[in-house]
Amino acid sequence: MNKKYLHIILLVLLAGIYRGTGQDIADNFDTAYALAYEGKTNTAHNMLYVLVNKSATDVDTSLLWAKTLSWRGDYDLARSSFNSILSNTKNNRKVWISAIKNELYAKNYATALGLSNKALVYIEKDSEIIRLKALATEGINGFSYDDDGWYNVESAVKTKLVTAKKQKATLAKDIGDKNEELVRKTPVTEEKLKNSVMVNSSVTVFDKRFDPITTSSIAYKRQTPFGSIIPRINNSNRVGKNGIQLDIDLYPKIAKGFYAYVNYGYSESDLYPNHKVGGDIYYNHKSGLEFSGGGRFINFTTRDIKSITNSIGYYKGNYYFSLRSFITPAVDNLTNVSGNLLVRKYLKDADNYMGINVGYGFSPELRQFTSGDQLLAETLLYIESQRLSLEYQFTSKNNLSAYRTNVGVLRQEQSFDPGSYFYSISAGLTYEFNF
Repeated sequence: MNKKYLHIILLVLLAGIYRGTGQDIADNFDTAYALAYEGKTNTAHNMLYVLVNKSATDVDTSLLWAKTLSWRGDYDLARSSFNSILSNTKNNRKVWISAIKNELYAKNYATALGLSNKALVYIEKDSEIIRLKALATEGINGFSYDDDGWYNVESAVKTKLVTAKKQKATLAKDIGDKNEELVRKTPVTEEKLKNSVMVNSSVTVFDKRFDPITTSSIAYKRQTPFGSIIPRINNSNRVGKNGIQLDIDLYPKIAKGFYAYVNYGYSESDLYPNHKVGGDIYYNHKSGLEFSGGGRFINFTTRDIKSITNSIGYYKGNYYFSLRSFITPAVDNLTNVSGNLLVRKYLKDADNYMGINVGYGFSPELRQFTSGDQLLAETLLYIESQRLSLEYQFTSKNNLSAYRTNVGVLRQEQSFDPGSYFYSISAGLTYEFNF
């Protein structure tokens, strides 16, 4: 009987010891978890090091340990830890997401994409994994994200890639917006900064007969809930004359996918048309296609010019293709057609790009000029020309400023000598400041 009671007492004591040890492990894990999500990753990391080296480690502890490795920048060790967990647990959504984010932190976009595809085999149609897959794809295409762009906005954990500032609740939405802006930004796309000032200056030199032409402009852009408005002052100096033109562009929103372009310009100088009016309706389809149709009316002292305009554009990956034509009725019931082909490659976002523009015929939106007392603008619409220009735009580190350069060459038939051509080279610089 005494021996029986002794066995019972020993069992009770052993159970108490076992329960106390398990409770200590649970308490340590909870403490480490709380510290990690308060941003004290080093302290949490040290506590977890003891826990993961015990003979039996549960998935949650191993996962938190791997996360702290990733947050500390030890991406290779974190990868090894995630792989160990996934080799035994393939249906754990949290592990897959953390493993993918580790590769995004390390900018191993191809690896992140491979993990995303594999994860979707075991966890189908998961919205977060699909989102991370999209980010990995954009990373492969050369898109640059904010340093804090990968992390969950609800967490306070600070890593090498997360700034110390407070995470904003709209961060995840901003990332999605940037993905869209990469290839689908239009003049009515919502901007964080609603105001812009743009200053432009350019010069054109000719191989014969004409003196150099210098032009400049200053514009202010204001984005409103109804669209954008851009008043502008243009200045031109040609053959010893100086002229001013007042100009305004409007980009009103119409409906989802639809917006318009409206322009009016006025000048009392013979270097510019007296009046010019233009407008287009644009439709931007979610497939990447964009269509527009409209017209132009230009009023010179002795003649009015009317043109029908249309365009088709297409966004493909980081590229944008646009073909625009101008159909201008001429004398004797003839019709003149001119066109421009623009090919643009976007770099890290929609405000950084390079492009090439090729044109044939004459576009009434191109710069006009005079030779002595002869206003060539009236006759240039009906003579042959070919144009080639290159453009490059880049932004400052904080994206507050943008710089755009362009260089072009023009081969133009002389209006007073049909069959004889001259060449011109132009170069310009535009500076834009956003606030």
